[in-house]
Amino acid sequence: MSQEKKSSFMELEKKKEPSSDVREMANNNQDFPVKRSKGGLITMPFIIVNEALERVASYGILPNMILYLMKDYHLGVAKGTNIIFFWSAATNFMPLLGAFLSDSYLGRFLTIGFGSMASFLGLVLLWLTAMIPKLKPSRCDIFTQSCKAPTGGQTTFLALSFSLISIGAGGIRPCSLAFGADQVDNRDNPKNKRVLESFFSWYYASTAASLILALTAIVYIQDQLGWKLGFGIPAILMLFATILFFLASSLYVKQKACKSLFTGLAQVIVVAYKNRKLQLPNGNSNSDHNGVYHHNKDSELVSPSDKLRCLNKACVIRNREQDIGPDGSASNPWNLCTVEKVEELKALIKVIPIWSTGLMMSINTSQNTFQVLQANSMDRHLSSFQVPAGSYPMFVVISLALWVVLYDRVILPLASKIRGKPVSLDVKTRMGIGLILTFMAMVVAAVVESVRRRRSIQQGFLNNPAGVVAMSAMWLIPQHCLNGLAEAFTGIGQTEFYYSEIPKSMSSIAASLFGLGMAVASLLASVVLSAVDNLTSRNGKESWVSSNINKGHYDYYYWVLAAMSFVNVFYYIFCSWAYGPCVEERQKVRDEPNGGISSDEGKELLSV
Repeated sequence: MSQEKKSSFMELEKKKEPSSDVREMANNNQDFPVKRSKGGLITMPFIIVNEALERVASYGILPNMILYLMKDYHLGVAKGTNIIFFWSAATNFMPLLGAFLSDSYLGRFLTIGFGSMASFLGLVLLWLTAMIPKLKPSRCDIFTQSCKAPTGGQTTFLALSFSLISIGAGGIRPCSLAFGADQVDNRDNPKNKRVLESFFSWYYASTAASLILALTAIVYIQDQLGWKLGFGIPAILMLFATILFFLASSLYVKQKACKSLFTGLAQVIVVAYKNRKLQLPNGNSNSDHNGVYHHNKDSELVSPSDKLRCLNKACVIRNREQDIGPDGSASNPWNLCTVEKVEELKALIKVIPIWSTGLMMSINTSQNTFQVLQANSMDRHLSSFQVPAGSYPMFVVISLALWVVLYDRVILPLASKIRGKPVSLDVKTRMGIGLILTFMAMVVAAVVESVRRRRSIQQGFLNNPAGVVAMSAMWLIPQHCLNGLAEAFTGIGQTEFYYSEIPKSMSSIAASLFGLGMAVASLLASVVLSAVDNLTSRNGKESWVSSNINKGHYDYYYWVLAAMSFVNVFYYIFCSWAYGPCVEERQKVRDEPNGGISSDEGKELLSV
């Protein structure tokens, strides 16, 4: 559960049900003029199904992976969880690389195509580890209770499968939405906006549906029918998705690659470093700097801001004849950048502290391996049906979706009606509430695990981690719901914050920041876990994160995360104060100059 899940529910609430519109437009030729021979709604099933099935396959194998690594590869909890953390980090980082390659070199079609094939090959290799006994360690000796560790070759084969799955996600996820928009974005069509809205609605609806299918059907198959089918079905689904995508190759509109935004930002850093010894011009007004700084034609921004002045050296014109071409652009963008590019990089740097405050929430929500082990040791029966241990994260999705619907359709309209004017929580407040909720989730997780562990010892399961405690796994639902609410507040809030604070020309970078946060959080989670494991297992003591869930102290580990989350709340308060008023707050001042603040305060806000 990552960036796509949060954006999906946020967008779903902004769209109306499109099914009738889609049918009408698909059968109405006037929506797509005859002169456009490629693209259109006919391509939508191929693109949407391709990404949806990739999500079903990749998300479906993740929840139970810790059980597979422990039982079949004989790995301890700490080592198995670290492998999953690294895999998650790679999966969340690869879309950044995929977006860069797509924009700069390959184009979206080839990037999605290569990604689909890589994902399929990775799933096939994972399925082979379940099918071929020699690709994983032999069974444990039931007499000596000894288990062989995986060989280097077996570990490499497993790592290769994970790597290919991550590469596949990196090729498909950052490009599918934009590639689909390329197919239906026809500005000659008077109903173009409605067609785009229909496509976005179906895209995000398929994202939500794929998450639900992955966390229920695929996890259930693994739990009840074994790994051979549990890994084989995702591989078959990905094969079908890949074939389906390439079948429509002749129907697609294929945009050529162009320069990536990442390249422009890198140019600012390089040029600023080259000019590090250059003296900046004096003067405070635009007229003082007219002709000194390089800027786009007809731009109102003629000089850079005073913040992060060292970057201003990237747009200083040193020799007009050599630096500026006949068309007014820079002769070499690696020697001279525009004021606009400099300000874009400054805006990105400015949001980094706020971005860093969300890492703690991502660390907390990435602790699924421990929650799966907890659920596996508890009573999971609902009447005669046993809920798979890996399906409980479904309550994160459910709580997130329910809150978004209630907040947007019930709470805000009701509050606005009572007050007689539009009411909403500003984005900073929502992010702060989410960080408090993720702290509460860890407190609840620690308390529930403490009770579960105490009962397991009382019932004689201290040396039997496979024993099922007479305690319902439904006690795990509150922490999942709190995590879902935390993601609804902080996850969606951060995404909105990036889009509003970062220039529109960098919207693709704004969209990738949350995924980058998930990648960094997975690495940090691995560092925290390794530190706890090493520190608590000294002198022959049982580690807090022992493979024996009853001998370990997962509750203490949760308390460590809760303490870090508590400190993170105050870190966020400081970063929010240091950032100053955001666009939303400045706009409110413009719209309501006397809305609860003094005129001096209003002038101060508007001047920022």
